[in-house]
Amino acid sequence: MPELKRLHVGHAPAVLAFELANRAYFAASVSDRGDDFFAQFTDRYNALLAEQEAGICAFYVLVAEDSSVLGRFNLVDIEDQSAELGYRVAQHVAGRGVATATVGDVCQLAAAQHGLRTLRAATARRNVASQKVLTNAGFVPVGPADPAHIGGKPGTWYQRDLVLRPYSAILPGDRLREGRGHR
Repeated sequence: MPELKRLHVGHAPAVLAFELANRAYFAASVSDRGDDFFAQFTDRYNALLAEQEAGICAFYVLVAEDSSVLGRFNLVDIEDQSAELGYRVAQHVAGRGVATATVGDVCQLAAAQHGLRTLRAATARRNVASQKVLTNAGFVPVGPADPAHIGGKPGTWYQRDLVLRPYSAILPGDRLREGRGHR
């Protein structure tokens, strides 16, 4: 059963393997990270962990039973009870509702663990799959995204206002539970 975990130093090899294995798949819908990303992976990874430690960002990975990474889910630029959401899932789990379900879980974490009230996410107009994930997870389009923000492509900002539900209001079908990860 996959589990959503806060990114830590021990995830580095699995995150690198995830990024390398899915590089061509990701490049089909978002800008390629480029060779420098992989050549400087350790330094960049350590910088992410430092940003997380400083409270600027929060990074999560969806980890399979074999410890491989199935997806990355990031809350960046945390400020004034809001943040930007970024995510990507492995090609072999795409189209199965994994991204939508985990984005929903991350929204709950954003409110409960980080005190956030608003999340924003930008997606390129041609990235229909990401648009579906966002709308299915309760985000609504709120305006055009600057192409410079999403790899030079025209796009749209989506937003979701978060409401922290009391534990007693969590329905039996919800995946985020005390002490349990993602299904």
